[in-house]
This record gives sequence, structure tokens and C-alpha cells, in this order.
Amino acid sequence: MNQGLIAIIITVFIIIGAVKTRRCVECMLLGSFVAAFFAFGRNFLGGWTNVLQEMLAEEVWVFLVCLLFGALIAQLTASRGSFGFSKYLAKICNSNKKTFLTTYIMGILIFVDDYLNVLSIGACMKKIYDDKKLPRESLAYILNSTGAPVCVILPISTWAVFYSNLFFDQESVRVLGVATPMAAYIKAVPFCFYPLITLLFVFLFAIGIMPKLGPMKKAFRRVEETGKVYSDFSRKYNHETVYSQDADGNIWYFLIPMGVLVALAVFTGDILVSVVIALVVCFLIYIPRGVLTVDEFMNNTIQGFSDMLPVLTMLLVTFVLKDICGTMGMTEYIIEKAEPFLFPAVFPAMVFVLGAVLAFTTGSDWGMSSIITPIVFPLGAVLGASPVLIMAAVISGGTFGSHACFYSDATLLAAQSAGIDSMEHAMSQLPYNAVACGLSIIGFIITGMIM
Repeated sequence: MNQGLIAIIITVFIIIGAVKTRRCVECMLLGSFVAAFFAFGRNFLGGWTNVLQEMLAEEVWVFLVCLLFGALIAQLTASRGSFGFSKYLAKICNSNKKTFLTTYIMGILIFVDDYLNVLSIGACMKKIYDDKKLPRESLAYILNSTGAPVCVILPISTWAVFYSNLFFDQESVRVLGVATPMAAYIKAVPFCFYPLITLLFVFLFAIGIMPKLGPMKKAFRRVEETGKVYSDFSRKYNHETVYSQDADGNIWYFLIPMGVLVALAVFTGDILVSVVIALVVCFLIYIPRGVLTVDEFMNNTIQGFSDMLPVLTMLLVTFVLKDICGTMGMTEYIIEKAEPFLFPAVFPAMVFVLGAVLAFTTGSDWGMSSIITPIVFPLGAVLGASPVLIMAAVISGGTFGSHACFYSDATLLAAQSAGIDSMEHAMSQLPYNAVACGLSIIGFIITGMIM
């Protein structure tokens, strides 16, 4: 049997097992061992540990950003700065609709990077959702849906920089007569159906027009019947200190470090350096004023690291599984089987479906895009398909993978930031993802026939 097909079968069983048991890490870990057995044979343990070391080395930036964000959130919480900011926002968020809309607007404003978006907004909005008795699933849904979708729509983001340079290397894109990579990217933005539809859905959800579907409806019913904003299964993700309603919190202890973080991220484009400097700012503000002692600051830093370990463990296992399945040729197998069905009029729709499937199964949106771009653009040029629509289809497929895959980094971080289990978040937003995906396919088919 073709190893690419075996990798697909393993991935399908992992998805089914994780949904049935809600043991995502365990299913992913077992799946990675099985995949390693087929990929490396008798020496599968040695091969698995080699891949583990390689992924730790290659993805060290992601791990450092997540760890340092955890430390920053811990400092903001311990200084009660996030509490002070939440109390200020609570005056604005005096209804469920305003709470949802505030989260939505903040998600659009912090567009530089999806990690920055998800982790920073979750830190200040979680308590407000609890006070309003809104399920954490709704917070995670809005966080995730204004992360990658916003970053790909607005051209001043890490996503836009990645995709624009990736596309500009393609001859069919250069033929459009665009002078810069960003100019080519901007042409595709109006046709990025999945992120645009997703942002529309979140807005409709926020103002109460979009109905509560499936697990999301159950989450709202749970809060009404029990008052629990998160399920018992997610209790282990919520151990932070709870302050009384009359506790004092200085809003500037939150705004100054976060303002420095966002400003540096915008002007330098380096999230890692930005979060390090934000932590230094916290130290310079909190210690001299006696808000925290040096020992408390260091203990909070370590606690922040600890809080991020569950999501980092999941990310590491995901990276290992993705690499082994890549070694087995899963992506190439899917592309090979999909190629005969790529017709000119429906080519952009098929590229979107192909990208969405690959990004969902591998949990790698940028990796998927890097692999299929050199294939679909020349093929599209031969078929006569619009390169603008192909760009939009690749972007939309990657966004779907980042948004919908239950073990993608965006999904895991949104769940972590909202303080719920990643599978509960993934399943509660799945109906909205599925509908947006279906509408996107229709959009690409219609525009593919016209353009």
C-alpha cells in the first residue's frame, strides 16, 4: 500500500479517536508512533526521536513566543493590571452583544499577528465573559475567527508578508503586471471568500443574528442551567487567582506593557523581541513600585511557562506527526489523486478544497501553501485559470486549516487563551467553519466561471 495513503488513514483515525475520546494529545502521540513505524521500519523509535529533536530545533521560535506570552500574561494577572483593564472594559461591555462586539473589534484592531491577537485579547476578556455568564466557547470562537482571518485580509501582517512573497515568485502572478509582492496580494484579497465569510459570521454571531449551532448551543444551555462558563472537563485549564469584585487594579499596569508590545510588533515585525521588551517593561514598572517583588516576578514567569506547557506539548506532537506524514508522502499523494479533477472553471474551487484538506489534515497552513503553490500556479496557467483566484484559493485554504483543524496552532492557542479544552473549542466552532467552507466553494465556482 502506498505510504501516502497509509498516512491519510492514520490521520483519519487520529481525528476520529480524538473526537470520540477527547484525548487529543494521546491520539496524536499514538498516531505519530504508528506513522513512524511505517516510515522508519524497525528503527521507528530512533526515527521518531530524531524527528522530535528536529522539530524542537526548527520550531523553537514558536515555542519561545508561546512561553514568553505565558509569562507576560502571568505578570499582567499578578499585577492586577489585566483585572483593572477588564473592570474598565466591563463598563463598556454592559450587555452580551457589546461584549461580543468589543472582542470582535479588538480582534480586528490587533491584526499584526494571529498569536498576538489571540493571546493578548483572551488575557483581558476572559474575566468579562465569566462575569457576564457567557460560555468560554464563544470567547474562543471569536478569538480564533478574528486571528488568521483578519491577518490575511489586512495586508500589514505576518501572513500577508509570507503569502505575498510566496506568490510573487510565480511567473503567472508576475504576468499580471504588478510591481511589488504586496500589490499582487492586494488583488487577491477581495476574493478570499473563507476569511471574509468567517468575519461576517462572527459579526452576525456578535449582534445575535447568527444562531447558536450544535455544541455552541449546548454550551449556552449549560451556562443557563448550571452557571458554569466552562465544562468540568476544562476545569484543569482554570486555576488562576480569582479577585473579589472590589479588588483594586491599575489599568496602566496592563496598558503600558501591552501598548509597548503592540507598537513594537507593528514597527519591527518581530513578535519575539516585542514580547521580551514587554516583559522588561513589566519588571521596570512593577518592581520599583512594590507591585511585585523580584521573587514574585520570577515565580510568575515560571508559572506562565507552566501554563503554556499543555499547548506546547500538543504543538510539538503535531509538528512531529506532520513531519513524519510528510516523509511518507501524504501531501504528494493527495495532490496526485486530485490532479485529474482540476478543470479550468472549477480549478480555483478545487485549489481551495485541496488546500483546505491538506491544511486540516496536516495542521500546517503555511507549510501546505509552500508545497502546493509551485504546483497549482503553473497548472492553472496551462488550464487558463485566473492567477488572482488561485492566490485567493490558496490563502483561503490555509486560513481554513488554521481556523478549523483541532490541532493547528491557532486552534490550540485560542483554546488556551480562553481556558477551555481544544477539542471543545474545535467542535463548538465546527458548524460555522463547515458552512463558511461550503459558501466559499460556491463563491470560487461562480467567480471561476466568470473570470
